[in-house]
Amino acid sequence: MTNTLSLIPSGIDTYRQAVVYMNEDCHICRAEGFSAQARIRIDLSDRWIIATLNVVARGGWLAVDEAALSTSGWEALGAQLGARGHFSHADVPFSASSIRAKAYGRRLDQNSFSAIIQDTLDNRLSDLHLAAFITSCAGDRLSESETVALTRAMQTAGETLDWGGAVVLDKHCVGGLPGNRTTPIVVAIIAAAGQLIPKTSSRAITSPAGTADTMEVMAPVALDADALRKVVELEGGCIVWGGGLNLSPADDHFIRIERPLDFDSTGQMVASVLSKKAAVGATHVLIDMPVGPTAKVRSTEAAAALGVRLKLVGAAIGLNVTLHQSDGSSPVGRGIGPSLEARDVLAVLRRAQEAPLDLRGRALDLAGKLLDLAPGARAGRGRREAEALLDSGAAEAKFLAICTAQGGFREPDAAAHRIEITAGVSGQLIAIDNRLIARIAKLAGAPRQKSAGVRLLARTGDQVIKGQPLYEIHAETPGELAYSAGYAESHSNVLTLSEAAK
Repeated sequence: MTNTLSLIPSGIDTYRQAVVYMNEDCHICRAEGFSAQARIRIDLSDRWIIATLNVVARGGWLAVDEAALSTSGWEALGAQLGARGHFSHADVPFSASSIRAKAYGRRLDQNSFSAIIQDTLDNRLSDLHLAAFITSCAGDRLSESETVALTRAMQTAGETLDWGGAVVLDKHCVGGLPGNRTTPIVVAIIAAAGQLIPKTSSRAITSPAGTADTMEVMAPVALDADALRKVVELEGGCIVWGGGLNLSPADDHFIRIERPLDFDSTGQMVASVLSKKAAVGATHVLIDMPVGPTAKVRSTEAAAALGVRLKLVGAAIGLNVTLHQSDGSSPVGRGIGPSLEARDVLAVLRRAQEAPLDLRGRALDLAGKLLDLAPGARAGRGRREAEALLDSGAAEAKFLAICTAQGGFREPDAAAHRIEITAGVSGQLIAIDNRLIARIAKLAGAPRQKSAGVRLLARTGDQVIKGQPLYEIHAETPGELAYSAGYAESHSNVLTLSEAAK
């Protein structure tokens, strides 16, 4: 077969994107007219993938009769050294026309969204297609009916867990608030109360840590659906990474594109959240919406509009959605980054003297509201029950039992390198910019480097003196520490001191 090349692994990690590298003098490139960013189908035995072409200059590292695959492409094709793949032009994906229509402002129907989701899962759409789709849906560009249609398309593309008609509680925070790691505490309390709460969570998209990143510091989170069910049947709850399950599977593809774009679309966020809640079998969902000038939700008006969309879509797909607005003016707890946030979580569960009171209070508020949602509960008593379960040690014991069931508990690691950022003047600390402090934590290596991030040493309302440490940057290498510290030192507005002190 003339359209075959010897396959080799490139060793290049492109996350979930299949990429193929070919020499520009390769006979297939020349004869078939392939060019950079072309979409190419590669067949090997009974498997096939569609990959994006990157062209290597002549005289480079790739021979003319070879094609190198990215790590994800190599694994998806199940290739072995010495295998020869068959190359052909990929058909234009059917849903590409729907993406173009959406980019020009047209509304899409259920069939159009279903086609986009299926082509996404089949890897028929390039990253450029996906970026165009995500961007065309950003802001208010998805109507309520489109949001419902997208949510249904995302849910039905994967599995939906069935808990035999039982009441299943769940919670979600819309994000934008560093350190707001209430989920592990809430799950432990709810499960200790005897309720079902199979919690799936995402890795970070635009933040220094997602719940899955933080939980992974303490226990395995990459469970499949069978393992998740066993944990929940044994302990009543779990905290696992949703990307390891076939529950709303297109969402992880969208997250991969949203991460470098550094934004979330309101409609897609609603579809992402509620499709996963429906897929995990939840019946009652509590949505936490932190509101603040540098949070994801900036105003009570924006929160109200988002709340209307969440409740409408939830009702359309059979979910009982309850909303909770919280203070999003500054970070929660002390730690920002997976290991640092895990330490705060454990301090709360262990009732330690140094446990952050704001994290404890928020977790109790959410757990109490969830307990109030359970059928037969006496309204208003949930928080007292939650507090009793936390203070008695029952929540800590349940959390450790969940960790053991998921594969074993481990203590969070500490970063090898640290530097303190100090106050330039004396005064009262009146504001912390959520986005800037998160940026510093990410530049230090979070969330990929689990022990990297920021530890706050002062909180809003504190009186500080010149030279006093305000926060500490943690990194796993000197280079990452210096890079993050350079950004911090050039942004004096990360923490704002009272005007009187200036």
